[in-house]
Amino acid sequence: MQPRVGSFGSLEEGKEPMVRTISQSNRPFPLRLLQFLLLLLGLGILFSFLSMYASRFLKVQSEISVVQSRFQPCIQDKNTIASWIKPPANILHEMNDTELFWRGSFVPQIKEYPFKRTPKIAFMFLTRGPLPMAPLWERFFNGNEKLYSIYVHSLPSYQPDFPSSSVFYGRQIPSQVAEWGMMSMCDAERRLLANALLDISNEFFVLLSEACIPLQNFSIIYRYISRSRYSFIGSFDEDGPYGRGRYDERMSPTVNLTDWRKGSQWFEINRKLAVDIVRDSLYYPKFEQFCRPACYVDEHYFPTMLSIESPELLANRTLTWVDWSRGGAHPATFGKGDINEEFFKRIFNSGECFYNNQPTSLCYMFARKFAPNALDHLLEYSSKFFGF
Repeated sequence: MQPRVGSFGSLEEGKEPMVRTISQSNRPFPLRLLQFLLLLLGLGILFSFLSMYASRFLKVQSEISVVQSRFQPCIQDKNTIASWIKPPANILHEMNDTELFWRGSFVPQIKEYPFKRTPKIAFMFLTRGPLPMAPLWERFFNGNEKLYSIYVHSLPSYQPDFPSSSVFYGRQIPSQVAEWGMMSMCDAERRLLANALLDISNEFFVLLSEACIPLQNFSIIYRYISRSRYSFIGSFDEDGPYGRGRYDERMSPTVNLTDWRKGSQWFEINRKLAVDIVRDSLYYPKFEQFCRPACYVDEHYFPTMLSIESPELLANRTLTWVDWSRGGAHPATFGKGDINEEFFKRIFNSGECFYNNQPTSLCYMFARKFAPNALDHLLEYSSKFFGF
């Protein structure tokens, strides 16, 4: 019996059967193609690394250039002593009183100035509105621009109309309402002082009203004030209802009756006393609370405080002449009918005083109160009696 071709018996006999291939088996991946793909992958990785490095480098360079550009203005505007001592370019500001008084009370701890300093007088005008005596003051200030500063405190609603050529142009400080006999009047005076203290060159501070006039030329007044050992503010222990009678015992022990003083509102003080007034937080609350009409705080606050703190610096007199002979709550006001030669002789011969502990007949540098209609006569007499 013959076996079947293709039966299992053929395998047993060692013969290979003839088998038909149905599908082709997978061939090995070509080596060259694999190498090419690996090369592309390597180049991609290298390119990515270089791109990241380049972007970081450019970013750093960009940041450095930005930082450098930010510091360029500091290089152009050098931080020199001149930038610290120059007065504010514009006296208008947005500081409130707390900020202003804090800023104005800065005091160098080294007394010697590391630069050439020409002391100036700050003329501070406390007014309600216009300055009718401005033409007379213009004549007084002319030619002395490096020796004075001007500050004007008026009602906030008042808009001055000085021409740009005037010494009063742009000299109005941020102001608030000031009422006679109230603490707001002292606030206005402190506000003037604080603004003037922002100019490091201001060494002397004179408080004036719109009704004040100068009695001497600028040179005489400057020498008189700058060479004085004392500041000029009245500080008297006055008995009676208008002196000690205004004292309130609730001010003790900060202010005792023996400390109570009275003086003129119109003063001339040095920079040390100006700073003391501006930075005061000890006496101010007592006077604000317990010195109200008929205690007129502007007549007592500064004289009392300064006589406690620095009595050795006070001349105990004012430089501003006034006439109380007509009686009443206010001094006499003088109009054009009062302005004549005899009137000025009365002022200049009004008695003797002490200047640097020596007797002198030159006691007053300013005078008040003058009505607006007196201006023409004052201008007429200014060269003869005032020297300007």
